[in-house]
Parts: sequence; structure tokens; C-alpha cells
Amino acid sequence: MNFKSDLDQLEIFSRVGKIADELGFETYVVGGYVRDLILKRPSKDIDFVCVGSGIVLAKAVADSFEQHVPLSVFKNFGTANIRLEDWEVEFVGARRESYSHDSRKPIVEDGTLQEDQERRDFTINAMAISVNSHNFGELIDPFDGLGDIKRKTIRTPTDPIITFSDDPLRMMRAIRFATQLKFDIEPDTFLAIVHDAHRIQIVSAERIIDELNKIILTEKPSYGFKLLFVSKLLQEIFPEMVELQGVDSVGDKSHKDNFYHTLQVLDNLSHVSDDLWLRWAAIMHDIAKPATKRFNEKVGWTFHGHEDKGSRMVPGIFRRMKLPMDDRMKYVQKLVRLHLRPISLVSEKVTESAVRRLLFDAGNDIEDLMKLCRADITSKNNNKVQRFLANFDHVEQKMKEVEENDQVRNFQPPVSGEEIMALFDLKPSKVVGELKEEIKEAILDGQIQNNKVEAMDLLYKLAASKGIKTN
Repeated sequence: MNFKSDLDQLEIFSRVGKIADELGFETYVVGGYVRDLILKRPSKDIDFVCVGSGIVLAKAVADSFEQHVPLSVFKNFGTANIRLEDWEVEFVGARRESYSHDSRKPIVEDGTLQEDQERRDFTINAMAISVNSHNFGELIDPFDGLGDIKRKTIRTPTDPIITFSDDPLRMMRAIRFATQLKFDIEPDTFLAIVHDAHRIQIVSAERIIDELNKIILTEKPSYGFKLLFVSKLLQEIFPEMVELQGVDSVGDKSHKDNFYHTLQVLDNLSHVSDDLWLRWAAIMHDIAKPATKRFNEKVGWTFHGHEDKGSRMVPGIFRRMKLPMDDRMKYVQKLVRLHLRPISLVSEKVTESAVRRLLFDAGNDIEDLMKLCRADITSKNNNKVQRFLANFDHVEQKMKEVEENDQVRNFQPPVSGEEIMALFDLKPSKVVGELKEEIKEAILDGQIQNNKVEAMDLLYKLAASKGIKTN
């Protein structure tokens, strides 16, 4: 076989099977690859289980190629990984596992294929296909995973209470698979999640957020969040979001359920963007509504300032959930803080100055901000939705015209602080910052154009008014 050619799965199965026969190892393709093969979902990650040493098998497979094959060995876990072109291929010996109550780290021992299948999380992940020559291609499916795929059901191969108590992360995985595959969770399996939801606390935040992000990136993430909410897992991992749920009424005045509104916004946004952090902005955009909720006899329920408070809540939530504390967090903060601003620009009387300021504040994230604003329209009244969308069309046209004329998006003041200090022989000081700020404000207000000549003219006038003389 020419290693340079595109490898297909059959070639890999055949080669591994031939070498497994030579070593005397029963060997099987297992887990997610088998599931995805049946579902006709693309996958480039293949897991092999052998009754023997996975490391020995991996080394023999790597050595069978004339060209160098990258091999990674993880002795502590008894696994090895090789890369064949764009395939990631992992080998492990069949094993059985046992757990202590306060840890999800298993005690691992060598086992049979059946014991290996029993330890797996769900029936759809517990199927195996033999690659040995005597029964090549045979499906070993002791828990009817194939039937559950046909029924579109997530179910554990053994007692779900034990399955989830042993490794509580599997509860998140159940909901993640249900959301990704658009499956239902079998009733007893779901009741076990409800029963053991509190045990998610022994799982690291890093592992939890990895599963949650995969739910967020699905085609319809609201389905996963509803399962998390009903199962009580969401209360354990993201209580701020749970607080959005519910409707308060005083007389005939009520507010909408902000939890289900948020889920609708998230789904709306998911139709137009697969960006994880923009989806996080949708999740967080109203996060401070419970904290800012007030009742006013004249206007009803208000949430004044929820955009600013919500922006201030973002870092704390990101830190606790082990989300990145970097520019991605700042991006979410910015969109939460600005998400009401475009709505205020729908009036015909809006000044170009207000448009300039939004362009300046949003910078290169203005298109994402507008996607979020459009997604935020969740009325059941279609005429109202179309009216709001038309308003946003008008706002975007205004922004386009202002940007073409003034180029204020992410603009840097035409005069730098260093130039101001050199011109007036000033040291770094408050007055230098004030001069820069006044020039910026003049540009945003439309008093001067965004160019060096007009900025310098204004600078000299401002300096003179403050009694500052040039060198």
C-alpha cells in the first residue's frame, strides 16, 4: 500500500486486523467511531480495543509502515496513539473499572471485551466491530446499541444510577449526545441524572465546561439547556442562568420568562453563526435581569442597567466556570454591555454622533453585535418581528453611511500622546490625556473630520485655552 495515498477505514481495519492476528490479540473497533459509522456521521478518530496490550499493538502497527508514523505512548493509561495522514488512531487494552464514591477516577484492571463494553457510558457507544480475520466486520452489540440508534435513544448499558454515580461527567455527556444527535434520553436514564445531579460537583470545572461548550455548539442548543434545567444539572453548574427562569406578576403586569427568552435568542443566533463566543454573548446578554428587576406602578417591570451589570458579571462567571480570561471574555463583555445600544438608534431623529459612538465602541465587533440584536427579537407576533428587523436594517444603513464618511470604527486619534508631549514640552500627565480625549470627542461629535490637519488645528486651540504654549 502506498502510504502517500489517501487511507480509507477499510485499509486501516485490515492492516490492524492482520497485525492483531499475528500477535494473537482479539481486536475490535469500538465506541464513537462505530456509532458514527452507523449514523453516517463523518469521523477521523478510530479507537481500537484489544484483549492484550494496546501499546504493543500500536507499536507493531506503526512499525508496519515503511514511512515514519508518529507514535505517542501513555504508559500510565495503557494507551497509545498513532497518526495516519488525517486519521487519529488510538489503541488500548480491554479493561474493567471500579470507582470510589468521592472520585471519578477509576481503578483499572485488564478485562475481557464484554467487561470493556459494560464499563462504557451509553449503549450507542458500547458497540464493537471485529477486525480479526476469522470474524472480520462482525458487530458485537450486547446492549442493543443498534436498536437504540434506530429508536434515537440515549441509554446506559448497565444500571444508570451506578453508571452516573461512578462517573458523574457521564450525565453531561448524556445530554450532550442527546443534543448533538437529536435523540431522547430513556426515562430511567434521565431519572438517574435527576437523582445524581448533585454529584456533578466532584467533576472538575474544566471537564464540565468542555461538555457544556459542545452543547452550546450544537444546531439547537436550547434542547440541551432544557434537559440541563429539568435534570437540575444547570442549577449545579450555572445557577445565574437558572435565576432567569420564571415570571412575576403584579396585577395585570407581567414580564416574559427570561430563561426561555435567552434560549430562543441562542437558537436564533445559532442559525446564523457557529462562533462559540458569540453564542456565549447570547447566553449572557440578559444574565443580570434578575438582579436589576424592579416594579414600577406606571410602566410595569423594568430591568434598568442590566446590560452594564451583566457586563460586570461576565468575568466572575467565566472565572468560576474555567472559561478563558482573555480577549474572548472581553469580547463577550463588550457585546453584553452594548446589546441595547442599536435599539436606541432606530429613531429617524438619531444623530450621526450617536452612530459614530456605537461604531467606535463596537469596533470590528459591530457585525456580531448586530447579529445578537437581531437574534434578540423573540416576539410571537410576526409583524412585530418584521418591524424590528426593518428598524435594524435602517440602523445598519446609517452605520454604513457614517463609516464611509468618517471611518471611525476602531480609529486611533490622529494626534498621539507622544506628539502632544513633544509639541508642548509636557511630561506624561493628566492634561495630555485630556487633550487626546477632547480631540476624540470632537471627532465623534462631528465637530471636526477624522484627519490630522483638523485634529492639529483643534489641538492648538485647546492648548491655548488651557494656557499651554508650544516649544
